[in-house]
Parts: sequence; C-alpha cells; structure tokens
Amino acid sequence: MARDHVLTLSCPDRTGIVHHVSGLLFAHDCNILDAQQFGDPETGRFFLRVHFDTPAAGRIDTVREAFAPLAEAHAMDWRLHDARRRARLLVLVSRQGHCLNDLLFRTHSRQLRADIAAVASNHADYAQLAGSYGVPYHHLPVGSDNREAQEQAILELVEREGIDLVVLARYMQILSPALCDALAGRAINIHHSFLPSFKGAQPYHQAHARGVKIIGATAHYVTRELDEGPIIEQDVAHVDHAMTPAALIRIGSDVESRVLARAVRLHVEHRILRNGHRTVVFR
Repeated sequence: MARDHVLTLSCPDRTGIVHHVSGLLFAHDCNILDAQQFGDPETGRFFLRVHFDTPAAGRIDTVREAFAPLAEAHAMDWRLHDARRRARLLVLVSRQGHCLNDLLFRTHSRQLRADIAAVASNHADYAQLAGSYGVPYHHLPVGSDNREAQEQAILELVEREGIDLVVLARYMQILSPALCDALAGRAINIHHSFLPSFKGAQPYHQAHARGVKIIGATAHYVTRELDEGPIIEQDVAHVDHAMTPAALIRIGSDVESRVLARAVRLHVEHRILRNGHRTVVFR
C-alpha cells in the first residue's frame, strides 16, 4: 500500500539540487505528487518541499538511509514527514475564547490535519467548551509565586501527550526565556497587528480613538523576543468611522481566528521553512 510523505530541506543554493533529489526518489520508485522550491538571492539559500508517495509503507526507511549521504554532501537541513499523520496540538488560552473555539471546530470537523490533545489555561472559563468536544482541560493558575512551576506543568503536559505544536490562542501570559527555548520551532502565537502602536489593555479601544482604517492579525513562531518571532501569516480587514470599539473587537476576533488557523495548517502540513528571522511559506 502506497504511503505519502513530505520532504523539506534548505541548503546553500547551487545547481543540480532538484535533479539529485528527484533522481534519488525516482531510483527508489517514489512518485512525486507536488514540489515547490525557492532560491533566496539575499541569503544564498535554497528551499524545497516535495510531496511524494512510496510503493510500500516500509520503503521510506530505505529512502531515508539513501538520502542521508546526499544531504551531507549538500549541507542540507532536512526532514522527512509522514503526510497522513495528524499532528497533536496543545492549545493555551486565557479569557478570550474565539481562537480556541475556532480551532476546536476545525479539528473536530477534520478541516485541519491535527487533533487537539489538550487545552491548558490560567483560567477555568473554557473547561465546558473543551469538554463538549471531548478534549481534556487543564486549569493551571499562574501568579508571581508559581510561574516556574506552572510552566513546568505545561512542559510536562507537552511531553506526556506527545505534543507536536503548542498554539497560544490568545494566551495572555509572557512565556519565560526557558519555556520559549524549550518550545523553539513548535509554538505559534497570534496577536493583533496594532503592535507596537497600541500595547497594553484594550487595544481595539485605543485603535478606535485614533480612527484607524484597517485592523489586522499576525501569527508567528514564539521566541524570546516578545511578539517578534518569524512571521507565518497575516491578514487585515478594513474598518471605518461608523464602527464602535465593540465592532472592531468582533471583526478583529474573526481575523485573528482565520490567521491562526491558517498558520496552524501551514505548520502541520510542513509548508514552513525558516530563513533566518523570516519564513519561506509554500502554499
């Protein structure tokens, strides 16, 4: 029975890379279903995503062994992924539940190739919502006296549940540098795109007071630099003078939900490659 996989790689750009990769896959009876590539003239790096299938499930181990010498010769940073495996998510949330609600529905309805293994929160507000989808809910209160212990509980949850991706769905806590490092490359955050203009409480009220004409959202990987990790996805919506702060919040919540869901999909389908502080995103 054929099984499809995704190969992702980046390496110094040079001629012949696609030829070598496709030739190796052909030699092992693999069928390329889709391939996307990008050469960045600024960094001199080449990026490739290949979706292919093998004639038998066990053949991928042979492909992996054969690919290693080629990868070493070209100084490749590469990964082989099972394209049909559903990623396991841990969603962190506080008291704004629109992104969590959207992700619960999308995973439950199989719109995302992922399952929410658990939800964790510093508040108990959405325990019933998660429970309605049969998802375990972990109430992990946090304060100045237990922040390290609370973050350790999150890491233990990640390990115990075999989590592939942590999603900060409007989780209103700043992660410590240690937790950011532990989750490097496997944690995504969402925030409104007023930053750094409108920080602190009630950003949509601040935006209304300034008479903004667009509002937006940004999804990015979590790093030690608050809200400055590599950007994955962004979107905007136009607003006007007749809209109240409540209307801006409603529209902003919709944009945030859509942008976060797209970012999660891109990650779990292995369509994102890091390019320094930027990302290469294959649609």
